[in-house]
Amino acid sequence: MYKHEFQIRVRYSETDKMGFVYYGNYMQYYEVGRVEALRNLGIRYADLEDEFGIIMPVVNMNVRYLRPAYYDELITMQTHISQLPETSIKFNTEIYNMQKQLLNAAQITLCFLDAKTKSRLHIPQNILDKLIPYFEKV
Repeated sequence: MYKHEFQIRVRYSETDKMGFVYYGNYMQYYEVGRVEALRNLGIRYADLEDEFGIIMPVVNMNVRYLRPAYYDELITMQTHISQLPETSIKFNTEIYNMQKQLLNAAQITLCFLDAKTKSRLHIPQNILDKLIPYFEKV
């Protein structure tokens, strides 16, 4: 399993009238978590698109909201890839507050597409090569 952790501070513009992070803004946090998890592996989204012609649209998302995050709170995103991808990649993200309480959790599935033809692809070799060490049995 591959796991990455990243922190971000809640900005005022991300909250609603109740002072909670607006539920739709969590999708942006999940994206930040995915992008930074891949960057930590040495994979840049921009390179996938520009150099390799691969795009990764979201095809499914399941979210559980447990408690709110608040303005100016430092939240921690833990992003996991718990199975080696084939034609799609599943990111499990958990968001915690400063007291280490779980705020919400999501599983987001993205597929791999050829940017020109929009046809589905198997996992690109460069991504597979970076992930395999995390799934080899010790």
